[in-house]
Amino acid sequence: MAERKKIGPISITLRFTIGFIWLTFWSLTTMCLMLLALPFRSLRVRIGNFCGKMIGPVVSRLVGAKIVNPDSNKLNASKPAIFVSNHASALDIFIGMALCPYGGCGVGKKEILKIPFFGLAYWLAGHLLIDRGNNHKAVASMKKMSDFVKAKDLSIWIWPEGTRSIDGKLIPFKKGFVHLALATGLPIVPVIVHDAHKVWPAKTMRFYSGEVRVEVLDPIQTNDWSKETINEHVEEVKGLMAKALV
Repeated sequence: MAERKKIGPISITLRFTIGFIWLTFWSLTTMCLMLLALPFRSLRVRIGNFCGKMIGPVVSRLVGAKIVNPDSNKLNASKPAIFVSNHASALDIFIGMALCPYGGCGVGKKEILKIPFFGLAYWLAGHLLIDRGNNHKAVASMKKMSDFVKAKDLSIWIWPEGTRSIDGKLIPFKKGFVHLALATGLPIVPVIVHDAHKVWPAKTMRFYSGEVRVEVLDPIQTNDWSKETINEHVEEVKGLMAKALV
């Protein structure tokens, strides 16, 4: 693999400025559309997906990432699913926005609301924001989301690690995605994002140009899953994703 080139401070400042303007423009534009569609959450989800298609690829390219996605056909399958992705960089959020199929609800932490304009747009889009400090409230929110996606035939996009891994290796998974699978009966589709942490290292504002390859594994059927074997299902999915990351 070619050596990654560090992007200099002047270029970073310029890229950050362009990215913020682009993100703000599309966030404000789609917020207006979502306010008009306020009574129709499933429509707002799709408007949010459109916003993601406008923001995600551009911001990813600005930070130096060239997304290589040979498995795009698996992401755009017509049947709903729970897309489970690894998380080792802030870049993962924008890659997820670029890749999430129309009719896909995101699950993120409530801290997203702190991002100017974008946080409010994310919330208005009907995506779920989880309070990691309140487990009871988080579980109740996921139950409501399960009912919603089942009724509207939608998908879910989730990062089960809950926070970013520093070295790109998987950290322990939270069980929320299994609870969602049990409640909806939707298959799990693991999405492996390779090397995003090398382009945009976690908890930094340093960028390095390079390829980020997306690998989509085959769906895992969840019809025979049960509450009694939740831990086994968590480890099964984590094991498959860890193997693909090697």
